[in-house]
Amino acid sequence: MLPHRGWLFDLDGTVYRGPVLIPGAAETIAALRAAGRRVVFLSNKPLYSRVEYARTLTQLGIPARSDDIVNSSVVLARYLARQDPGAPLFVIGESSLVGELQAAGFETRPDEHVRWVVIAFDRTFDYAKLNTALQAVTRHGARLIATNPDRTCPVEGGEIPDCAGMIAAVEAVTGHRVEVVVGKPSPIILGEALRALDLPPDHCAIVGDRLETDILMGKAQGLGTVLVLSGITHPGDPRIAEVAPDVVLPSIRDVLVR
Repeated sequence: MLPHRGWLFDLDGTVYRGPVLIPGAAETIAALRAAGRRVVFLSNKPLYSRVEYARTLTQLGIPARSDDIVNSSVVLARYLARQDPGAPLFVIGESSLVGELQAAGFETRPDEHVRWVVIAFDRTFDYAKLNTALQAVTRHGARLIATNPDRTCPVEGGEIPDCAGMIAAVEAVTGHRVEVVVGKPSPIILGEALRALDLPPDHCAIVGDRLETDILMGKAQGLGTVLVLSGITHPGDPRIAEVAPDVVLPSIRDVLVR
């Protein structure tokens, strides 16, 4: 077992894929906890609340509380609350993100009269939302912020479009760039995760399936980095040698043998 006291685990493609737990995930998490290691789950996906993530993990055999989850929805809500508390927002995103923002005191509006356009992974994204974002930016000076930069999301049987598609569409029509992306590999989400672990970066490791988010973020901030090949990144990807994770493993079940 690697020596780190704190462990950050990505979820999609690392702990589970779609509704299916990756073999060995429950045993690995249980063994780390039994050894006194602190574990937090880290996700860029803004489709579910922390309570829902914790419930899903628990039902899959990994007991979890909402405080064990750091996802891009809560990170964006906390970040924006520090920058512009209570601001009116237009949200390109689903109900869980809207609820997180409302709980943080923001006014979410269906129209263009806002100070921020929030862009997230949104399976209901359409022309009407794109047009509202355009009008908010070009007519009312709204600023752009996004949950995560992921191009696709791993699901059982393949991948589906993620937030990068929504960001690209909004940037293309508005001519403006997103100012802040709070999710991995941003130090913003890592800061929230390290506060949840209550440990310094060099005492922690991150386990994930994406070189461009999980691994780059960990390397940039001084964490141990463990790439698993059970999700987006596949064996033989030439970027593995370029990015050089500390450890490359077939899946989460192999963490215990290192």
